[in-house]
Amino acid sequence: GMHANFSTKYMREVGRKAYFEKLMEAFNKFRDEHIAVYGPENHLRLTGLHETQSIDKFSYGVADRGASIRVPHSFVNNGYKGYLEDRRPNSAADPYLVAGRILKTIQTVPTT
Repeated sequence: GMHANFSTKYMREVGRKAYFEKLMEAFNKFRDEHIAVYGPENHLRLTGLHETQSIDKFSYGVADRGASIRVPHSFVNNGYKGYLEDRRPNSAADPYLVAGRILKTIQTVPTT
């Protein structure tokens, strides 16, 4: 699959656990919109087996390769600052659509 590592300036410089939790709520809320642009036939890959989450579920976890979003140890250790990894896109996904969808979801979460 294609994994999308992402961050914003706010995520890298400010972070905060409360912001991270709101961000994960937003990714869960828009999970269907993400899957829609994460590549064709993704249901064949996102089965919940072989280090993937099921296509119809959203999860996140520290160093969890079976989660929808893998949270690096460094992210938590640095005060919830840094990058995250969306593990759901497949290798046939358009990276511009993937990035656009991630940014649209991030945009829904207030930073104040």
